[in-house]
Amino acid sequence: MLTQATGKPLDRVDGRLKVTGAARYTAEWDVPGLAYGAVVESAVAHGVVSALDVRAARQAPGVLAVMTHENAPRLQPIPAKVGETQFRGEGGITETRQPLQTAAIEYAGQPLAVVVADTHERARHAASLVRVTYETRAPQLAMATASRQTLPESFLGNEEEKLQVTVGDPAAALAAAPVRLERVYESAITHHNPIEPLATIARWEKRAGADFLTLYDTTRGLEVLQQVMATSLGLPRESVHVICPFVGGAFGAKGWLYAPPLLTAMAARLVGKPVKIEWRRQDMFAVAGQRAATRQTLALGATRDGKITALRHDTQTHSSVSSGFTEPCARVTRMLYAVPNIGFAHQLAHLHLPSPCPMRGPGETVGGWALECAIDELAAELNLDPVELRLRNYADKNPETGKPWSSKQLRQCYARGKELIGWDARNPRPRSMREGNTLIGYGMATTMYPAGRREAQARATIFADGRALVQNATHELGNGAYTIFRQISADALALPIERVRFELGDSALPSAPTTGGSTTTATVGPAAQQAARTVLGALKRLAASDAQSPLFGAAAAAIDAREGRLVLRANPAKGEEYGAILRRAKLPSIVATDGAKPGEERQKYSFYSFGAVFAQVRVDEASGVIRVARLCAVYDVGRLMNPKTAHSQIIGGMAMGVGATLMEATRYDSRNGRAVVRNLADYHVPSMADTPDITVEWLNIPDPHISELGARGIGEIGCVGTPAAITNAVFHATGRRLRSLPLTPDKLVQG
Repeated sequence: MLTQATGKPLDRVDGRLKVTGAARYTAEWDVPGLAYGAVVESAVAHGVVSALDVRAARQAPGVLAVMTHENAPRLQPIPAKVGETQFRGEGGITETRQPLQTAAIEYAGQPLAVVVADTHERARHAASLVRVTYETRAPQLAMATASRQTLPESFLGNEEEKLQVTVGDPAAALAAAPVRLERVYESAITHHNPIEPLATIARWEKRAGADFLTLYDTTRGLEVLQQVMATSLGLPRESVHVICPFVGGAFGAKGWLYAPPLLTAMAARLVGKPVKIEWRRQDMFAVAGQRAATRQTLALGATRDGKITALRHDTQTHSSVSSGFTEPCARVTRMLYAVPNIGFAHQLAHLHLPSPCPMRGPGETVGGWALECAIDELAAELNLDPVELRLRNYADKNPETGKPWSSKQLRQCYARGKELIGWDARNPRPRSMREGNTLIGYGMATTMYPAGRREAQARATIFADGRALVQNATHELGNGAYTIFRQISADALALPIERVRFELGDSALPSAPTTGGSTTTATVGPAAQQAARTVLGALKRLAASDAQSPLFGAAAAAIDAREGRLVLRANPAKGEEYGAILRRAKLPSIVATDGAKPGEERQKYSFYSFGAVFAQVRVDEASGVIRVARLCAVYDVGRLMNPKTAHSQIIGGMAMGVGATLMEATRYDSRNGRAVVRNLADYHVPSMADTPDITVEWLNIPDPHISELGARGIGEIGCVGTPAAITNAVFHATGRRLRSLPLTPDKLVQG
């Protein structure tokens, strides 16, 4: 029998390393001869650098160089596409601007110079001595008045993710609907705030007479970063080596904005020494990306018995002047309910603000919030239970494409979620439940996330001592990757888990896509399985060709792998251990590289994960302070690889949803575009005291079409449904509809 480690709630294999400080993060690598960089940032949002006085900085103790746009190495343009992902242009994921190539300024906080010194402290001090003279221009900071407004065609160049879509005739259907509702929902700019800020170490050397760059970087996209660095610096891709065995959280950051590693590599090339740049927490609000603000208009038409006949979802959002990234808010609207007439559009305003990028549940978190709040408003208008309204519009197939779902058990999620929260025991009338001065409310929302899968490769090695190693260039950013891929690999190799090791975080390893979009498990898991099968196939052939083996002459199909042994399927007592086969052949190991990719099933089925989130809130009637008392959620996410790491992922996403709902917002000075909030004292994320009692359950039903593992990603779905469930609960508690995030107390008590 196989070991069946997959599906068990095993402890994280990297847990002890992390809690004892032994896990090595980017800024902790010990590179001989290291110098340190400090960045001088723009104090204005728009204009030109007319003069840079760097004399005092150059003369400061320990300074090796001051790099500006005047002496920085020249860079090639960012690639238009990497793989199938659009990088530049409308709907693209990153910036066209390369750092320190011109004197132009596009946002406050933009890097204008890098000071390199022999210590971190000296570099910081010298950077403070740089004097910048600006030729300022009036920045454009408001979506409504931006002079450049565009209508991007698709999200990241993906032909299946059009941003301007009409199905049926929503305008006519809305006009004819007996019940019509139109509402506007607004969400603030929010920032990723992982524990580990950005950091890069760059080291240049000569190999065979040519330049070779080694990067230690806080990236979640090893191969994409490798390609961008190679293209920008004019190197062959194989001349860039990227290392990142641990990432201290990302949530969408650390993936698509390349100025930090480019600046570090440029500085290292300029001074001829390895250089490290660590970005401070306040820098993260300028260079690490954010979720853009949105203004979303939802219009629904329905029959009086609750059948939705028309739905429009129009979004206005923003990007920087050198990026076309668009928050795709209608990703939820296009598929969640069985509506015959759907239309949605996205309008993009280009502002003098830092570039946005994907943030946990890009599009789904704020788009799903707006849609699910509008559905709740329609339920109130029709005097229907919010769950019942959703059931009356349940989509048995994808309403946009007509494809059947690969797997969907959302009805079970609704039913179990109602039981967990005590939904039927509540008084459905708004503002009807209280304890003294505390108003109590219940709300719910549907949650979803695309179940993506991409191509990946893996390498499996079986050693003569009976141990095994599986390798892939994916990432560990707190998601449990080391653990679940070790479990999957152990089962595929038919070895006890303690005899299997999984390595990741190095661009020299077999390829993996960027860790994002909740695709890593569904992508890397099948690749590890296939590599394991291939190496076992090679081992079977080796044994069958060895006259001294009890398996001599057996066909590969007649041999099974069981608990570290190859045995005859018809006679399991006849066989031998892996190590014995290799030792007799005088081989220290046997290695195979193989991969896996999605097949025709992606054309036949529509792949999504689903869930239902229920919230109970307590609102102080006098102050408007909202406390989330309970969150209960049930998810249909396929088969769980590890319930313990899955639980951590989901409650982390739900806690992030609490922050997005109640407290998170980045404010900018309307005069100069500078971030007013740039630290974790003022930018509030949920503390333990803010985090409610969270109950999570899974149906744990394998998806039969996504892969043999039956597993779908879970990293983002927890964040998606939480804001709407809380917002709807606040309405039930208070009788007041709040349509702008975050839900701060002033919005409840004013007027």
